[in-house]
Amino acid sequence: MQTIILLVLSNIFMTFAWYGHLKYKEVSLWKVILVSWGIAFFEYCLQVPANRYGHGVFSATQLKIIQEVITLVVFVGFSIFYLKEEFRWNYLVGFVFLVLAVFFIFKKF
Repeated sequence: MQTIILLVLSNIFMTFAWYGHLKYKEVSLWKVILVSWGIAFFEYCLQVPANRYGHGVFSATQLKIIQEVITLVVFVGFSIFYLKEEFRWNYLVGFVFLVLAVFFIFKKF
């Protein structure tokens, strides 16, 4: 659970570092880059330990799949609540396919 919590927190920082500036297009690009790097530092401070602690419990492939699913879940919330973008039905269909991908990655055949 520690790995998942760290991944969620790191993704919140990552999402703000990568996309938070979209609401502030009047700010100079160089300023946005510096602020994004500062935010990304905290993302790395959570992401690296998450992968370090999680490897062994999960394979590297499983960690990456978990990371991608968390990234998409965090991003959907971010885009709806922060950027005020709408969530479309085809996004939901895509997420269902991603959940199926997670199933197949974790299933022992």
